[in-house]
Amino acid sequence: MSDQEFVYNEAPYKKEHEARIIGISNEFGIKLDEPIFYPRGGGQPGDSGTIIVNGTHFKIIDTVKGPEGQVYIKIDDADNVTNLKEGTEITQRLAWDIRYKYMKTHTALHLLSVCLPFPVTGGQITFEKGRVDFDMPDSPNKEEITDKLNSMVEADYAVSYDLISQKELRERPQLIKTMSVKPPQNVDFVRLVRIGNSDNVIDLQPCGGTHVKSTGEIGKLFISKVEKKGRMNRRVSVVLQD
Repeated sequence: MSDQEFVYNEAPYKKEHEARIIGISNEFGIKLDEPIFYPRGGGQPGDSGTIIVNGTHFKIIDTVKGPEGQVYIKIDDADNVTNLKEGTEITQRLAWDIRYKYMKTHTALHLLSVCLPFPVTGGQITFEKGRVDFDMPDSPNKEEITDKLNSMVEADYAVSYDLISQKELRERPQLIKTMSVKPPQNVDFVRLVRIGNSDNVIDLQPCGGTHVKSTGEIGKLFISKVEKKGRMNRRVSVVLQD
């Protein structure tokens, strides 16, 4: 059982949270018992922000996962890590504007996978945009996909979570859209992200990222670019119209 409670999973809107240092690694960084910072993975960048230790502010430049799935934060003042001790109580402050944009973009990419029901070969989220690579032979019409995306945003579908056992997931392989990244195998249950409700499921797929509560929060979207990356590969980029 993990010695960490991943607060970012249960409370993705939490901007500040108390925690305790439970480990320090020269390679990975600082391990907290209740991290609110999302670790880099699934195409989503690791969170940034600050931790406050005895009145001293340390800037967090990245959040990563260790070899056993544990979450570590990296600070920019690496030399001062030696001044931090296990058991120290700290305050976490999330760089919320950045995280919130990642949440909106990540949810938008789920909607994009509904508009384009093809196998996913890759994806990435940055502060400027999100993109998904699809295994499809022809390029989609940018205006048509933009209209479909915005219709789903305006419908304001709820976003919720569930768990599925490894056995059931093997029996429902259609839930896994990504070809290059598979759900974690070292856990008994995998997290599912649902858009819509049980009577009207718009999207349902395994995902460990952070998302908004409903599609209406995403705001206006547009497809900025469609690129041909191979005979059967198209890269589709989505931008939030802030």
